[in-house]
Amino acid sequence: MSVMLIGLVAGLVNCAAGESTEDGFEMLLGQHEGRYNKHGWNHYGPGYFELDSESGVLTGRGGMGLFWYAVKEYGDFVLELEFKTQDGKTNSGVFVRVPEVPTSDDYIYHSFEIQIDERGEGIHSTAGVYDAEAPSTQAAKPPGEWNHYRIAFIGDHIAVELNGQQVIDWQAEPRGKVEDFADRGYIGLQNHDDHSKVQFRNIRIKAVPGLQDAS
Repeated sequence: MSVMLIGLVAGLVNCAAGESTEDGFEMLLGQHEGRYNKHGWNHYGPGYFELDSESGVLTGRGGMGLFWYAVKEYGDFVLELEFKTQDGKTNSGVFVRVPEVPTSDDYIYHSFEIQIDERGEGIHSTAGVYDAEAPSTQAAKPPGEWNHYRIAFIGDHIAVELNGQQVIDWQAEPRGKVEDFADRGYIGLQNHDDHSKVQFRNIRIKAVPGLQDAS
């Protein structure tokens, strides 16, 4: 099931945030008159993400925090994005199904993080489900190069492709720091610290019909 679901991907089309492309994906960074914007996004924590309005590249700055798409919660979905680490110290992640509006760090115990970490190993390495499930292989590109994530969360099943290789195929369960997880929630990008920057671009999502309503 996971291979079929995370294969529901075609080309990118520029449009407003939340507006569907021809293949059913929503672009989560909108454009107006050719310039990108962060409309619909909020941030919790001391850090922030700076957006280059011409290229659509987000760059993490400052301390720990979560940049989350507040327009809607998602249940079953396929999420695609690109990320780039700066050097061997970069640490970040993609949070899925954050169950409530973040007002403290408590969300880390109730949602899974797909890890980005140049120094981590096993369950703490890039493409792992942080503190829970290690990737089957190391498929990340070196610092300074763009990587492509395709993350599917269908029911209780998480599948992750990194640069075209499936590295996670896991029936999710509370494990490690995660005490429980919801059947729907927000998408979030982590800025971990200011020692080494992470960048994101081309963030888009597609709700999978018939399993969880994504309204």
